[in-house]
Amino acid sequence: MAAPPTQAISPPANKTITIRIPKNESSNSGHTSYVVELLRLALEHSKQSNESILLQPITEDYTQARLIAELYEGSNIDVIWTMTSKDREATIKPIRVPILKGLLGQRVFLIRESQQYIFENVLTLKDLARLVAGQGSHWPDTDILRANGLIVFTSPHYELLFNMLKGGRFNYFPRGVNEAWAEIEAHPNEGLAVEKYLLLSYPAPMYFFVHQDNLDLANRIERGLEGMINDGSFDKLFLNHPSIINVVKRTQLDKRRIFKLLNPDLPKETPLGDPRYWLQLQ
Repeated sequence: MAAPPTQAISPPANKTITIRIPKNESSNSGHTSYVVELLRLALEHSKQSNESILLQPITEDYTQARLIAELYEGSNIDVIWTMTSKDREATIKPIRVPILKGLLGQRVFLIRESQQYIFENVLTLKDLARLVAGQGSHWPDTDILRANGLIVFTSPHYELLFNMLKGGRFNYFPRGVNEAWAEIEAHPNEGLAVEKYLLLSYPAPMYFFVHQDNLDLANRIERGLEGMINDGSFDKLFLNHPSIINVVKRTQLDKRRIFKLLNPDLPKETPLGDPRYWLQLQ
């Protein structure tokens, strides 16, 4: 008896996976373009052959605190990127691959250009504590600075901090070395500058975060990032992106007085011992 004809197995249907991400901040567009490109490449690394990935920015202009709340609720956004903390890791799920290789914790100051002379007399952390820093109300950096004895003025709105600095509400605005120069370029002719001689340094990894129950997306991002680290494409993007490439040169570490701070809010799971994840600035 003849065997029944073999049925051809149809390939799985093509599908598009839409990932909702934060709206771009105009003052930090270079930094954001790097992070979005890293996320896209990580998802491309870990997708199936029949899948395509669409990163869809939301239309709402949320504060960082609101983004975290929206991700926790799990209704309007799928992925955010932010500095980690104990509270954040307790409520939303981190993918513990530092996407900026530690640069976010290397902090230069935005200042009023006319006040550079004030900072030339700052020789110790105690000297710096006589001045006032500006930070976001819900940023982990605020607690870190205060835990190290520094005075901090806060606002919930990122963009308002530039106006407050310009208006003299505080003396300096600590920013990651990957952020500071792009932010100055986004605020031209406002009398602001990057301070020339000081730097704060503390462990402050930025991660991708997803909803606690979104294990599939968390696994996709982690597999993709680890794959990029292993094949060298992570460092290729990082070291050649316009928002990163000139950081070490512009920071001029050999001319800076570095104050190392403790981060009491650093989760114990932070992979500080894995050298693949961190850039050595010195």
